Amino acid sequence: MSSFTSNGQNTRTAPSLPPGMDAAFSAARPQAALLLRLVWEERRISRADLARRTGLSRSTVSDAVRDLLRSGLVVETGTGEAKGGRKPIMLEFQDDACGILGVDIGATHVAVALSNMRGEVRQWLVEPFPVREDAAGARALALRLCRTCQQSWGAAGRQLLGVGVGLPSPVDPKHPFEVSEVVMPAWGGRNGLEELRDALELPLLVDNDANLGALAEHWWGAGRGIDDFAYIKVATGIGLGHILGGEIYRGATGVAGEIGHLAIDPHGRPCVCGLKGCLVMYAGSAALVEQAQARMERFPGSSLAAGSLDMVAIADAAQQGDELALQVVREAAEYLGITVAGLLNLNNPRLVVLGGGITRVGKGLMEPLQATVRRRTIMSSISAAEIVASPLGSRAVAMGASTLMLQAAFHNPALFRQWPREES
Repeated sequence: MSSFTSNGQNTRTAPSLPPGMDAAFSAARPQAALLLRLVWEERRISRADLARRTGLSRSTVSDAVRDLLRSGLVVETGTGEAKGGRKPIMLEFQDDACGILGVDIGATHVAVALSNMRGEVRQWLVEPFPVREDAAGARALALRLCRTCQQSWGAAGRQLLGVGVGLPSPVDPKHPFEVSEVVMPAWGGRNGLEELRDALELPLLVDNDANLGALAEHWWGAGRGIDDFAYIKVATGIGLGHILGGEIYRGATGVAGEIGHLAIDPHGRPCVCGLKGCLVMYAGSAALVEQAQARMERFPGSSLAAGSLDMVAIADAAQQGDELALQVVREAAEYLGITVAGLLNLNNPRLVVLGGGITRVGKGLMEPLQATVRRRTIMSSISAAEIVASPLGSRAVAMGASTLMLQAAFHNPALFRQWPREES
């Protein structure tokens, strides 16, 4: 969380507004963002404590708090302990004043989380879909799921702040509506999310799915209170989201974190990206399925012989002790361990969080991965870095997408739709 100095300056650099933000809002009072975020963090605080914590004058705090009260984001509630004189009236942040839609458009599914402003998921909808092959269908499904959430939230007269979207593709901050034609060739280089924004009549932000997984972990998950860590999503593709100095590191053109295309074996299998031996060819979901199928005859009693075969099925079977599944997972764990060791040697993050269906395996994945890391890191202090499975599970990307919108609104409170407009 942010901290405040005696002169009222936030010690963490305010995040720059992500691309794609609708700018049709009036400017908020300059101090409002500072005070709103502090009320949110403390949940309940007095005007006097706001002035003390920020270094702002009491009259300046009173003027800004007037806007906060008019917005409905903050209410007066009861009194606090007196430190001499009258008991102060307390201010309390209203977590459900606005809802936020977080959309996870994965390679094989579309999911939508409706969250409040405390990251609590109020509604969760997910459907399988061939996203990479059908761009229009994926957008239509995302809109339908968003509409369902929008209607349920609006039934009580509550407002939506906006919608964040995660995509399994690099996202260039300067060109947020473009996608990689290598990763998503059927989409023609455009994500078309302007259609979703216009249909919902809401501000929309978009980012890479692994970046958003990292953001969710930073605000709500394993990375809370940690300003330097990595999140690795293992799914159809493998992506890295890196939090540096408390912010997402995107690189010069938004493609930082394409860890799935690191060459584990430069003479290995050809990858869709045109390179050879990429990590995703050994630890992505398609690779795990292929390896399980190739070994099936040697394990006739495996539970994987019946039913559909995908990463989740393999992970569940491994968790139950299925030897075929465990063998496939151990091999993937070694390749992932090699990659994580390289990451630790290069960047020395304090924490590495693994997300994706494969993490359901638990110790059967984490123990061989950690053993590989210990063998391949050059210093004991590096190998001691914590490596954990995501506590947010399959909801991490969607939660990160809604958090992206929440973060932007705290930077500029005028993005809240009920924010009071400047009086003429």
